Amino acid sequence: MPVSVATTTVDPSPEGGASRPVPGADALRPHAEEAFAAELAALAAQDDRPRPPRWKLSPWAVATYLLGGTLPDGTEISPKYVGPRRIVEVAVSTLATDRALLLLGVPGTAKTWMSEHLAAAVSGDSTLLVQGTAGTPEEAVRYGWNYARLLAHGPSRDALVPSPVMRAMADGATARVEELTRMPADVQDALITILSEKTLVIPELGQEVQAVRGFNLIATANDRDRGVNDLSSALRRRFNTVVLPLPETTEAEVEIVSRRVDQIGRSLDLPAAPGGIDEIRRVVTVFRELRDGLTSDGRTKVKSPSGTLSTAEAISVVTNGLALAAHFGDGVLRPGDVAAGVLGAVVRDPAADRVVWQEYLETVVRERDGWTDFYRACREVSA
Repeated sequence: MPVSVATTTVDPSPEGGASRPVPGADALRPHAEEAFAAELAALAAQDDRPRPPRWKLSPWAVATYLLGGTLPDGTEISPKYVGPRRIVEVAVSTLATDRALLLLGVPGTAKTWMSEHLAAAVSGDSTLLVQGTAGTPEEAVRYGWNYARLLAHGPSRDALVPSPVMRAMADGATARVEELTRMPADVQDALITILSEKTLVIPELGQEVQAVRGFNLIATANDRDRGVNDLSSALRRRFNTVVLPLPETTEAEVEIVSRRVDQIGRSLDLPAAPGGIDEIRRVVTVFRELRDGLTSDGRTKVKSPSGTLSTAEAISVVTNGLALAAHFGDGVLRPGDVAAGVLGAVVRDPAADRVVWQEYLETVVRERDGWTDFYRACREVSA
C-alpha cells in the first residue's frame, strides 16, 4: 500500500540527494489501522472464530473492536462507537454478505468514524476512499488514465489509473465512499454494476475487473442532504441501510465527547484540564436542549437554531476550549473557554439564530442553578 503524504515524515538521503518520505508516527491524525494497531493485533492474536475470506478479523472481533471490551488475556479494547450494539452487529454482518453498507444519519453521528474503523478492522486498510462532492468525476469511482502514457502508447493496463474502488475489487478489500448523495447522479450510477455484478468493465481494453472475494463497499450519507442528489431506487437496492442515531441520553453523549476530546487532546499534546467534565456536560446539555426544542427537565419549550448542533460539533467546541485553557489560561477548563465556541456553533444565521440564542440564554441558562459563570461568559461573548 502506498504511503500517503499525511502519514510521512521526511528522511534526508544519506547520499545527500533528494529527501525521501518514510512512514512516521508524527502524523497529525493517523489512520485507524495505525492509531489502534496494538488493539487490532491483540484481537487478531486471540481471535479463533471463523473469518470471511480476506478479513483480518472475525465478525465478532470486528464488533468487539468497535464497541470495546476486555480480551481473555486482560487486554482492554477501547470503544470506538458508543451506541446500540445491534447497530454495529448489523453493519458488520452486512459486510460479510454480498450487499454494500450505507451508513445514514444526521451530521455528526459518527458515520465517517464508523466507516473508517470498520474498514480498518475488516481489511486492515481504511485508505481506499472516494470523497463525494458535486464535482466528483466518474473516474473517481471507475478508473482514469495516465495521459502521458496514453498518448505515447495508446490504451493499455499500464496507462490505466485504478480508482480506490477498483483497487479494492482487485485486492478483496473494503472501499469507502463518503457523502454519497453529494455525488452527481451519473457518478452514483457507476456503482450499480459494480455492486450488482461485482464487475468493472474496461471497454477501451475489451477487459473487465472482477471483484475478488472479500470485496465490499461502505458508503455514508447524511439526512440533511436528501434531495441534493437522492439515490436512485436501483442503487439504493444494492445497499443495506443502517441509520446511526444521535446519542439517546445526555450521559451517553457526555461519554462520547469526553472520550474523543481526550484522544484529540493527547494527539495535540494538550494537557488534561481539571474539572473539564463539568464544562463538557454544560456544552452537551445546551446542544441537546436546543436540538430537541425542549429543556432536559421537559418543562420548557425552546426554539431550535438552524444548525445541527451535533456531537461532533460539541467535541470541536470543547477541544478548542482546552486549547484556550492550556495556552491562554491557567490550564483549567472554564466557562469562558467554551462560550465563544458555543456561540459560533449555535449562531449560524446572524439574524434568526441570534434571537433564538438570546432567548435561550435569558429564559433557561440564566435561571439554572450553578450556571451563573457560564451565563456571564456567554453574555460577554454575545454582546
